[in-house]
Amino acid sequence: MNQPTKSKRILALDILRGITIAGMIMVNNPGSWTSIYAPLKHAEWEGLTPTDLIFPFFMFIMGISTYISLRKYRFEYSYTTLRKIIKRTFVIFFIGLALGWFTKFCYYWVSPTPDIGFVGQLWESVWTVDRIRILGILQRLALCYGATAIIALTLKQKYIPYLIAILLAGYTVILFTGNGFAYNSTNILSVVDRAVLTPMHMYRDNGIDPEGVLSTIPSIAHVLLGFCVGGMMMNTPSRDKRLKDLFILGTLLTFTGFLLAYGCPLIKKAWTPTFVLATCGLASSFLALLIWTIDEKNYRRWSGFFHVFGVNPLFLYTISSVLAILLGSIQVPYGEEMTGLTHYIYISWLQPVFGDLFGSLIYAWAFVAVIWLIGYPLFRKKIYIKI
Repeated sequence: MNQPTKSKRILALDILRGITIAGMIMVNNPGSWTSIYAPLKHAEWEGLTPTDLIFPFFMFIMGISTYISLRKYRFEYSYTTLRKIIKRTFVIFFIGLALGWFTKFCYYWVSPTPDIGFVGQLWESVWTVDRIRILGILQRLALCYGATAIIALTLKQKYIPYLIAILLAGYTVILFTGNGFAYNSTNILSVVDRAVLTPMHMYRDNGIDPEGVLSTIPSIAHVLLGFCVGGMMMNTPSRDKRLKDLFILGTLLTFTGFLLAYGCPLIKKAWTPTFVLATCGLASSFLALLIWTIDEKNYRRWSGFFHVFGVNPLFLYTISSVLAILLGSIQVPYGEEMTGLTHYIYISWLQPVFGDLFGSLIYAWAFVAVIWLIGYPLFRKKIYIKI
């Protein structure tokens, strides 16, 4: 059995991971979904906003981290390593499902079915298997991590770039032949999701699930691309050459993605190949900038806030999701009606003082600060909860 070797954490990578998680928590928790600054919204379909970069950046980082993690085992297949990969894949996927179930359970009590009694209501709130969303953010992370890790153990690394090209090219063919750029239920992505997942188990967005079945294909290629970048970083001993290579690769990928977008639009909800190339390119360039800032110039004091998120990313994301569900579903009196605690805080305290948009942003910042306060003691004690 291969004995793992110790690996030092890369500070710039932790900071980039922390920025993405803090950003993800912020954009997921505005004071009001009707009052959001434009850069903090997702593109409705085609296009790219700063918010659209957060999730793909994290997936890119996950690819790099997977390389660093498996490097400890020399990328050699073993039953123990495979078992760890499968276990982590199932744990992340199950947490995603559990969050979906918890959402249904909590929000059921906001408007329960009348006249069926408490026991009947309790059963309806608990048994939501017939309508729970199967796929989602954590589920996508799980599937892409598991696929990338298994591929890395079973396929020679020199062939992985070819596999990435095959996955992206094949998915491009699917999109062009299946009306894959239409924002409606005629899209092949919607057709497959409705057949495989069924509508009751999908996210409802014009019939398209943004983390659906077919779009998992380019998502795996996305993480594999991060894996290859991780290999390039770890196998380049010179810091200057590493920086130059990251910047060059980032520029090439970004330029290619935006250039090809004239024929294959950038669409996050469809995870188009151009979206993969452009966001991986931007992530590579941003990582190079952080390495230059933190490691080369030693400007680190600003990064401490994000470091807290970077060392326990999925744990803090999960905690933030649970807290958001509770704050949104707990009902408090507001005038003659009842409203969720999130809406009450926003409408009663923040909106009157800061206005619609800035008040909503203040709430999001405060929410991020609360999660940071949860993560800071773990950071100080060097407790890393790996999910």
